[in-house]
Amino acid sequence: MTSIVFMGTPEFAVPILQALAAQPEYQILAVVTQPDKPVGRKHILTPSPVKVAATALGIKIYQPARLTKSPELAELIALQPDLLITAAFGQFLPKSLLAAAKILPLNVHGSLLPKYRGGAPIQRAIMNGDTETGVTIMEMVAKMDAGDMISQVKVPIAATDDNAAVFQNLSLAGRDLLMTTLPKIIAGTMIKVPQDPDQVTFAPNIKPEEEQLNLQQTAKQLVDKVRGLRPDPIAYLELAGQRVKIWDSAVADLSTSLAPGFVVKADKKQLWLSAGTGSVWAIKTIQPAGKKPMPISNFMNGYLDEFVAGQQVVE
Repeated sequence: MTSIVFMGTPEFAVPILQALAAQPEYQILAVVTQPDKPVGRKHILTPSPVKVAATALGIKIYQPARLTKSPELAELIALQPDLLITAAFGQFLPKSLLAAAKILPLNVHGSLLPKYRGGAPIQRAIMNGDTETGVTIMEMVAKMDAGDMISQVKVPIAATDDNAAVFQNLSLAGRDLLMTTLPKIIAGTMIKVPQDPDQVTFAPNIKPEEEQLNLQQTAKQLVDKVRGLRPDPIAYLELAGQRVKIWDSAVADLSTSLAPGFVVKADKKQLWLSAGTGSVWAIKTIQPAGKKPMPISNFMNGYLDEFVAGQQVVE
């Protein structure tokens, strides 16, 4: 029986954990996940999806706020697992923990490495308009996502996919890839391929200021950014003096000579704005402050008088 310490936090990691737990040849000694966090307006302390899954499976759980120099770290090292497997855990792992794995420390990473190293590879791929992404099983080293690659699978990104859809697709692809790769790793027959340093790109976590839409970008770039940030954290726009969240949008099939940020078309059913390089961006689903997301037609019924063709509504 191969012993494993599993580390993960979001829903992405749950199918992977469940698949490992379902196989009698693997013994999960412990699950490590991020501490419970306050969620919603009432700040209700909420466990991570991985903690919920691990609790249901009856596996011992560790939740250090920071692994380095924590009491939990010493306990995890003492477990001396055969494999250390991470999937979107959310913290850097100390060298001492990586070295504790008797066979290998592994990471299930949501990109086609060496592209998109970092904490937001899925969001960045969508925001950049990529039509393909994937999962890489890699050996973990002390440098972020820089270890040798062991296996990889490609996954398409549909034009309508948001980060929730791609997360789900990659989670299942990562689960299946890991389960077919582990026997080779345990048997010592896997081939490790170093990453090409000339092909490395980075995908840092999304900063709050990146959530704001900039109409200097093209309509296609705006559409991709909206998809990449949905359903969390959601892109927003300062529209005619009020902050609104944009849940869905489209590229309008026409061009304009207006500078970015002007109304191209406004009626009871639609709102089209000028964007970069003469493109036109159509808002489809919008969420005014303090309200639920709504079709643009519902929004325009209440605000139609505030939008006139040729008027600048976004600075």
